[in-house]
Amino acid sequence: MMNTIELMTLGFLSEEPLCGYRLRKKMEQLQGYMQAVSDGTLHTVTNKFVKAGYIGETFNVVNGRRLREFHLEPAGREKLIEELKNTSGYNLTNITKWAVVMSFLSVIPDETDRRAVLRRRLDLLESDVRRLYSDGEGPIDNDKVTDKYRRAIIAVHDAEIDAERQWLERELGE
Repeated sequence: MMNTIELMTLGFLSEEPLCGYRLRKKMEQLQGYMQAVSDGTLHTVTNKFVKAGYIGETFNVVNGRRLREFHLEPAGREKLIEELKNTSGYNLTNITKWAVVMSFLSVIPDETDRRAVLRRRLDLLESDVRRLYSDGEGPIDNDKVTDKYRRAIIAVHDAEIDAERQWLERELGE
């Protein structure tokens, strides 16, 4: 399973060729303050993907500087589609990772495959996902949380779950 940086690399390159700087900025915009993307991390991923044949690179000189631009190769598109179709684990349960998956879900060409991913997410939301806090041994029921700020986080979290569940049900025709 690909990590988030790898998924975003192939996802953004599925939209257009990008230099490393623009690719990194798009990643940071999508992930927000949660996780900055270092040049070193991006360099490692792009080198790995060039060697694997998932992305290609071209070099241009812009304002006297050598600019490395990346584009998605057919093998990279196939890999991206396969990763998205098989979304599971933290990419399905973690809201930040799920936002990355959703951002590129339209890359999957088959509607049935896209719907299967959405169905897995909806099934997850229908389980016990509302309890955020733990006593160190297990989850604490929300009605036992007394701190007003934690209760506020619970209220926002519950509203997000309800909104996403409603959207998924409409999208899946349920």
